[in-house]
Amino acid sequence: MSTLPACPQCASTYTYDNGAGLLACPECGNEWPPQAEGAAAEAARVWRDASGNVLQDGDTVTVIKDLKLKGGGGTVKQGTKVKNIRLVDGDHDIDCKIDGFGQMGLKTEFVRKA
Repeated sequence: MSTLPACPQCASTYTYDNGAGLLACPECGNEWPPQAEGAAAEAARVWRDASGNVLQDGDTVTVIKDLKLKGGGGTVKQGTKVKNIRLVDGDHDIDCKIDGFGQMGLKTEFVRKA
């Protein structure tokens, strides 16, 4: 027996599969696709910096450790400010542009919110 998620509108636990590929709530009449809950959890992902502060798109962060660039491109020094970050899913959490280095990806564990 599989357990169905509670209704996202009224939190009723009496949800059921209506046979048309949707989940339904008999109390409020709400219908929603089953994958909507997984997508909501993915959309609710929170990125945090090395100190535990929540990061958002457009924030300014400071690099907390010297970072050597692959390919002999140099080193991003500790204390470098990075403006207007963009948070992404993937190998690196932050897409940004650093003056003198160009476009690159950073991990949130190496930055602190400024």
